[in-house]
Amino acid sequence: MIVRNLQLVRDRITTACFAAGRDPASVRLLAVSKTFGAEAVIDALSDGQRAFGENYIAEGVAKILALRAFQQAQAAQTAQAGTPAAALEWHCIGPVQSNKTRLVAEHFDWVQSVDRLKIAQRLSEQRPPHLPPLQICLQVNVDGGANKSGVAPEEALALAQEIAQLPRLTLRGLMAIPEPATDFVAACALHARTKAIFDQINAAAVLPAPMDTLSMGMTADLEAAIHSGATLVRVGTAIFGAR
Repeated sequence: MIVRNLQLVRDRITTACFAAGRDPASVRLLAVSKTFGAEAVIDALSDGQRAFGENYIAEGVAKILALRAFQQAQAAQTAQAGTPAAALEWHCIGPVQSNKTRLVAEHFDWVQSVDRLKIAQRLSEQRPPHLPPLQICLQVNVDGGANKSGVAPEEALALAQEIAQLPRLTLRGLMAIPEPATDFVAACALHARTKAIFDQINAAAVLPAPMDTLSMGMTADLEAAIHSGATLVRVGTAIFGAR
């Protein structure tokens, strides 16, 4: 079922890209595996999916370790064939509290939910030196929800400048989770706000390198997100099923 669902989602991405006049290769799929076990990730891995997103840090770390053990066992079985293990990419997409930054820094490859300098500083300090820099997206509270995570749009540029200077981190882009929209046009309008902030920060030319990642869109609105410029869509339900 997961393999079939992955193909359906990939087809949706391709169709949405063609409708928007974009190359399908310009949009990456992040399979959001929260609340599903390592077996579900292994099923997706068998169909070529390599990037996975986790909202809950402890659960995500357990899955990262389980998949590492699975791949090591596979490698031992195929050692004579010389088959290397597929490189996986793990994204933390949920809130990061100060007491969890070390776990994130030690195990994840990306953090898409950074919205405070303090969290970025701790991630920078705690990233092990033998690992590549942690890839960072700023989460922007694009529609101003009072109870939602994310930096305010008017504060995003200043925070991006500060984070871009930290060692062991690489600022890659923005992430947003707006409230569900009533229709395609309304969803496009919401995602266009995030794209505008992304473009404004890049146009300011104050970062060491331009941002290249715009993480927008989930199962219900990935078409609108792609229409508005998303380079990465985060899909869980359409791949793994309802939670």
